[in-house]
Amino acid sequence: MAEIKKVPLKNGTVRYRAVIDVGYVPKTDKASGEVLINEVTGQPVMQRKQLTITKDKKKEVEAEVARIRGQLASGTFIAPSEITLGEWLNQWLEYKRRDVEETTIRAYRLALVHVIDRLGHVRLQELTEDQIQDCIDEIVATGRRKGGAPGTRMAVSTVDGILTRLKEALGRAVVRKLIATSPAQYVRVSLADKKTDKRERERAKPWTMAEVQTFIRGIEDDRLFAPLLLSLMGLRPAEVCGQRWTDVDLEIGVLSITMTRTMIGNVKVLEKDTKTAAGERSLPLPHGPWEALRRFRAQQARERLRAGEGYTETGYVVVNELGLPLNTRQLREYAYRLMERLGLRRVRLYDARHSVLKALAVSGVPDVILAAWAGHTNAAFTKRKYVSIEAEDMRGAAAALDVFHGAEPKALM
Repeated sequence: MAEIKKVPLKNGTVRYRAVIDVGYVPKTDKASGEVLINEVTGQPVMQRKQLTITKDKKKEVEAEVARIRGQLASGTFIAPSEITLGEWLNQWLEYKRRDVEETTIRAYRLALVHVIDRLGHVRLQELTEDQIQDCIDEIVATGRRKGGAPGTRMAVSTVDGILTRLKEALGRAVVRKLIATSPAQYVRVSLADKKTDKRERERAKPWTMAEVQTFIRGIEDDRLFAPLLLSLMGLRPAEVCGQRWTDVDLEIGVLSITMTRTMIGNVKVLEKDTKTAAGERSLPLPHGPWEALRRFRAQQARERLRAGEGYTETGYVVVNELGLPLNTRQLREYAYRLMERLGLRRVRLYDARHSVLKALAVSGVPDVILAAWAGHTNAAFTKRKYVSIEAEDMRGAAAALDVFHGAEPKALM
């Protein structure tokens, strides 16, 4: 039993106090209050923690000491902490740097800023489920959508992403014994908000097969025809811009995807390997892109001769006339200008990936091949995220029902 001491007060009353050792807790910086992280292990620096218990009666101190020691023995003790939700989320983001890319950390930070603005001041140990649920409801109703006016509804898919990050961060706080349970565990976007979102939010529709073919015919003579065809065989824009000639075998028609050139905040270019192990893959080139890349390689050789010393040899496939690589923003804006000239709906190059994967799925490509082509490990994810079936895609099913009903097949009007 810890030693219990009498503490006489100036007014003559007596209180009772005990100091007990409660093990180790994360060490915080005295100035900022942030948990100190070991640079080698990436784990918090730990320090011994003592807890002072002061009560009006000796028996109350004895009972509290017994309760805490029981929790310590069972591994359920949570030491009191003044850390706020905002401080913890910042520390969690630093912790996640060990696992994810800088672009992902930026996306996480942008997502969690909505929570930090509303609840960042709340002590982590005082955070409740009701506070989080109210926060999520408010973000759905008044969160600012990119390009929209303040106070407009935020897409439910975006809010789901925010909630996923928050749940992960609070789950980590449970592991670190900062809180006993996660108050976000059962928080969710309401069914009413999901229905409103489905009814009101316009979703970008990828190109149809006819639109894809119109675009290809319209840009056959364009300098960047070959790189744009790579987008139309399912590569991500960052994979197209990260493609190097050393990764393209024009003899056997195979393209290897080993690195990407993505952007942080649409400003800074970041060259890195693929996002996942599955993203690093080799794809056989369809005849059209294969021949287009041959011609583009020859054209770049002519441009190199014309420019002389003014040409910069970078080794990238997607470069300008002087050999300088284009980034995803430049390629996207270039494609938009071509779409406008051809009178086509403006779609993101990333949405072209949806069109490609849908076409492969509908044509009967096995799920395992579809996922591998997309650079995913999970075929179910590929189909759920990228393959949305429209009425026109089911025209063959309608024709089959005509046969089932005994009607004569008819030509389409």
